Amino acid sequence: MTRSLFARAHSAIERTFPEQRLFLRSDTETRFIRLSPVTQFVGVTGSAMLLGWTIVSSAILLMHSLGAGDLREQALREQAIYEARLNELASERDARATEAAAAQERFAVALAEVSAMQSRLLESEDRRKELETGIDVIAGTLRDAMKERDMARDEAETLLAELAETTAEQPDVTRLEDLEATLGFMTAALGNLAETRDEMSAFVDEAEQHLDRVALEEKLEGQRNERIFTQIEDAVTTSLKPIDDMFSQVGLPTDSILEQVRRSYSGRGGPLTPIVFSTSGDAEPDPLTTRANDVLSQLDRLNLYRIAAEKLPFGFPVRGSYRSTSGFGPRWGRMHEGHDWAGPTGTPIHATADGVVSFAGRQGGYGNLIKIKHDFGYETRYAHLSRFRVKVGDRVSRGDRIGDMGNTGRSTGTHLHYEIRRGGSAINPMKYIKAARDVF
Repeated sequence: MTRSLFARAHSAIERTFPEQRLFLRSDTETRFIRLSPVTQFVGVTGSAMLLGWTIVSSAILLMHSLGAGDLREQALREQAIYEARLNELASERDARATEAAAAQERFAVALAEVSAMQSRLLESEDRRKELETGIDVIAGTLRDAMKERDMARDEAETLLAELAETTAEQPDVTRLEDLEATLGFMTAALGNLAETRDEMSAFVDEAEQHLDRVALEEKLEGQRNERIFTQIEDAVTTSLKPIDDMFSQVGLPTDSILEQVRRSYSGRGGPLTPIVFSTSGDAEPDPLTTRANDVLSQLDRLNLYRIAAEKLPFGFPVRGSYRSTSGFGPRWGRMHEGHDWAGPTGTPIHATADGVVSFAGRQGGYGNLIKIKHDFGYETRYAHLSRFRVKVGDRVSRGDRIGDMGNTGRSTGTHLHYEIRRGGSAINPMKYIKAARDVF
């Protein structure tokens, strides 16, 4: 059976490719090469396979080139979109920083207004007390003068009666002269008392008019204070909300953190003390004092937020030209525990929060690495640096330059690998950066 198939195949090849002879002629002789049907079949088949392989390979290479071009163009478009978004975020961050600075200035002006308002209210209260005391003294003096006047009148009437009796009895001349002198003295005293009464009455009228002016001034001052308080309360509410949202977005226990800041604070610009508008010793504060203390409480909370934000890694580590290359999460089968930004060698790297440098040296795949310890159990890491600008033990503030971008350690190009850790566990840095973009 096999031989029969082979024979039929051989016959088909012989019919298709009959035996050929290839003559090679020279000057002296002629030779030929005999091409059998099998040789021709093998040559034609091999040539066809080679041609087919060449066509298929060319098609594969062409398709791969086209696909790579599309992927490259897509990657470039995505990179351009991402860089545009980063530039937009940077612009928004700068705008928010400007707004925050303006808010701080408004708070400073507001505090100055509150202080001036307190001084004016205390002066107004002192003037009112002085006027009330003066009026009481004047009223007492007037009452005493009226009593003396009444007594003088009674005595004058008595003397007049005695004078009449004496005249009827024909007394001696000396007694009559004494009575006349006493009557003249009493008449003069009554005139003086009447003049004093008129002066006191005029002073009382003037004092009442002054009290009316003071009452009007207090009313106008109250209306002005109402406008000031309303503006301050609106400004505090507007400034406090984005900071409160920033802490909430990263899941921080704000009350606990603010309490820690309050207990540990020892610097300038710390917790504010309540304002006291009255020294009268009243047990219950007046509504103005209560309202002012409420505003100061909110300002105190805002100030504590500011201090806490300086101690937490809400800042951005890279300044200058950069692009994001790799985010937080699984990458190539391993967990990427930070975020990467690429840029030119020497790009400035800055601390993202206040803290103390705990490590500055070379460490395995990190290459040149800086570690900074922060309050509340946080640590930030800055890897693959080309240069250190701090040393172990240095205390740094948010925004201080700590190193330069490089390509040390296990790195495929110049970039910064940035990590945030809390209690030793890695956290997505972009969560904090995005939360702070509306504040800083």
